[in-house]
This record gives sequence, C-alpha cells and structure tokens, in this order.
Amino acid sequence: MCVGKPLRTPGKSGSANQLSSDIRLLLRYLPLSLQIVILAAGLGKRMRSDLPKVLHRVGGKPMLGHVIDAARALSPTRIVVIVGHGSEQVVSAFDDPHIQWAMQDPPRGTGHAVQQALPLLDCSGGSVLVLYGDVPLVETASLELLRVAADSGSLAIQTQIVDDPTGYGRVVRDAEGRVLRIVEHKDATPHERRIDEMFTGIMAAPEAHLLRWASQLRNDNAQQEFYLTDVIAMAAAEGIDIATASPGHEREMMGINSRAQLADVERALQEKNAEALLEQGVTLADPARIDVRGSLTCGRDVSIDINTVFEGQVRLGDRVTIGANCMVKDCTIGDDSVVHPFTHLDGVRIGARCAVGPYSHVHPDTELADDVDLGNFVEVKRSRIGEGSKAKHLSYIGDSTVGRNVNVGAGTITCNYDGANKHRTVIGDNVHIGSDVQLVAPVTIGAGATIGAGTTVWKDVGDGSLVVNEKTQVTRAGWTRPVKAPKVVKPNAAANAIKAVKG
Repeated sequence: MCVGKPLRTPGKSGSANQLSSDIRLLLRYLPLSLQIVILAAGLGKRMRSDLPKVLHRVGGKPMLGHVIDAARALSPTRIVVIVGHGSEQVVSAFDDPHIQWAMQDPPRGTGHAVQQALPLLDCSGGSVLVLYGDVPLVETASLELLRVAADSGSLAIQTQIVDDPTGYGRVVRDAEGRVLRIVEHKDATPHERRIDEMFTGIMAAPEAHLLRWASQLRNDNAQQEFYLTDVIAMAAAEGIDIATASPGHEREMMGINSRAQLADVERALQEKNAEALLEQGVTLADPARIDVRGSLTCGRDVSIDINTVFEGQVRLGDRVTIGANCMVKDCTIGDDSVVHPFTHLDGVRIGARCAVGPYSHVHPDTELADDVDLGNFVEVKRSRIGEGSKAKHLSYIGDSTVGRNVNVGAGTITCNYDGANKHRTVIGDNVHIGSDVQLVAPVTIGAGATIGAGTTVWKDVGDGSLVVNEKTQVTRAGWTRPVKAPKVVKPNAAANAIKAVKG
C-alpha cells in the first residue's frame, strides 16, 4: 500500500467491488480479526421525536439495523454499539446477544464515544472499524477497502469529493497529496472551506494505534468536544500511512439528522432497490414509484405497476403481475399469478395462475392453491382455499377450509365469531354456494352440495345435498306503494308578530 495514496481516487461515483490485485491478495492472506464500533448515541434533536434517532425506519427497518447488517457481513469478532439517549429502547429493539453495548452520557463528541468502546475491545491485535448508526446506506464492499488497509498497518479513512461540502470535515493534504489532518467545518479557515474533499467519518485502524490515539484526544476546539477526526493528524505526525477510499456511491455517505434527511435517504434507498430490480429483469411501470421495505425476490418477467409497497419477505414467481396501489407483505406468489390493483395481501401463500382483486384483502395464515380466483371486495382470513375455487364478488371467508372447484356466490359470508370464540367452516370439493348465503360456524358442507341463494346454514350438510331455507313468495297484483303526505308549512310565529304590528 503506497504511503498517502488513495485506495481509489475519491470521486462522485465508483465501484467498491473493483478491488485491485494487491487488495485481493491481502483479503486472502491476512485473516486478521476485525472489531466494529458503531456510534449511535446521538440525541437527534432535529428529528423532533420521542423515538431515538437510530430507531427511525429506512426501508422498513431501523436505520441502525442497516448499519449492523453491513457490519455483520464483514464477519467481525465483535460489534460494539455506543448508545445514549433512549438507550433502553435501542438495546431492546435489537435484543442480540452478539452485540455489546456501551453508554455515552453525556455525549461529548465522536472521540469521546469511541473512548467508551475501548474497554470492550478484546485486544486481539487486529483492526477496528468505526461506523455511524445514522448513516444507514453504507455497503460492505466499500468497508472492505478500509478494513484491508487497516490490516496492512495503515489508518484508512473514507472520503468523498462533493459539490457542496458545507458542514463536513475537510481533508487537508500536503503538496504531494498525503493526508495531513481533518478540519471540522466550524474550525476551518476560509481557504480550508473551499476544499471539496470531505471526510465521511468512517475509518479503520489497527487496534493498538486506535487505542493510543483515542486516549490522547483533547477538546480544545470550537465545540469543546473530543473529535475522532484528530486521530488523523496524530497518525500523520507519527508517519503512519493514511489511505483513503471513496464509497461506491454517494448515497452511502448520506447521514440523517432531520425528517427531511430521513425522507431523502428513504428515497435514495428506494432508487437503489429499483435499480437492482431493473437489473434483474423486472418491469417497473415507474421506478420512482415503488417501495421495498424488506426483501423482494422476483422470478423472470415479473411486472410491477405504480405505488405498490412490499414489506417483509416477499417472493414473486415467474411472470407474476402486480397491479397498481397494492400492499404486499410477507407473501409468496406463484408463477403466472395476477394481483389486481388496490389489493392488500399480508402473510399469504398464493399458488400458480391465481387471480386476486381488485380491492381484495387477504389476511395472514391464508393459503391459496393453484388457479384460485378472488375478485372484487373479497376478504379472506386464516383459511385455505383449494385448487380451482373462486369467490368473485363481495364475500368474507374466515377460519375456513375450502375444497377444490368450489364456487362462492356474491355476498356469501362465513359467520365464524360467536362473540367470544372463532369457529371453523369446512367446505368440500365441488360445492356450489349461491349468493347471499350465511354459513354459521362450526359447520361442514359435504362434497358436491349446493346451497341455494339467501340460505342460512347452521347444520352440517351431507355430500350431494341441496340446501335451501323454504320461503313463501307472496305476489299482490296492482300494488301501490305508499306515498309520503305533503309537508304542511306552519306559519312562523315571529313573522306573524311583525305582521300584526304592521297591521
């Protein structure tokens, strides 16, 4: 690794996956231990929220969760998270025995935060990577570059050239391009503020060096805080190599301190998700109008219309079509199935060649076999619907087992709740249910049975039976419907009084 030379020239974009040959060799032959410190103690005053800042969600997950995931992908021996405001909420939100927690109270700067982590490091002689809980879009490939440099004995820092570095620490270099120090924006001179290379805050260092430097930090600056950035000047003074690397994409350095920045990061993540889906061959009606708040796995020739939200773990088979304005959460949808617009699916397993919606609502613990058709305003909850069955209009099916090739007529409901307990309805194969039928559970409808329109069924029905509630139809010829009597307008008392005075 060359003294003072960047691992990759800082720029506005790049690919952290394009590692040089010497880095690949280091990754292969330097199996040094890695410990990761994540700073997550910020109060987040500008968020104006009772929720700790790092628990605000990005892509359906707390922002700190994204950072922890990126850290875990590096297979560290230890992850230490520094918490402060709302520490109990943060710790309970992750409840992970593999994470160690340290407290920073009161917060006195990034250097002070790292000092709180030092007693928890294992002194294994490897490297330490410092990340931030409010910078959720960091990617493992970019962090690998820093880790390798630290393993070789260098201090590695992540920098980026930006159009407007206002608010960021500037990277000060000498005439030969060697990094000398980082100057915070508030402490920078007018000349230094014109520097367009900024420090993202992410760094990696040999553990022994970081322990020594952190213990020497001072707070004689405009903020009267202990700046972690001061270790760069210490390294330069000791003649330690300082390597720089830029992130693979500018969005990786986006931090969150306000609701507006939270929205910006959310949109950046969704742009990233859309780019990945398009690269996989998914058709997006408008890449700017899709939200993936979890994991979305798609087969070949999948098509997704606008304004659909995917939450949790969703898997779409080949040639699946998702209509506009749908909500799909924790679902598996089989090949050639169609989800029509304005449909809400939550915790559903859908077979092949199914059609659901529009305006259907399918709740958790529901399974649709192949070739099932649910139409307009059909709601299904905790049920299994067999192959080839259909409920096309305005029906509710709850706590039910429905056989194969069953037709459920419009307006049919399963009356599964008696006011205290839920009961199950079982419908056999090839049953035909007419419109406006009530099935009062617990009840079983035998295979091949026919239920007439408007029937209330509260007793079990045998195979092949016809069930109707016998009613007498009365017809009266020449019937005249009642007509409302004309409304009588009563005189207004005040008007009468005035009239009397004038008279």
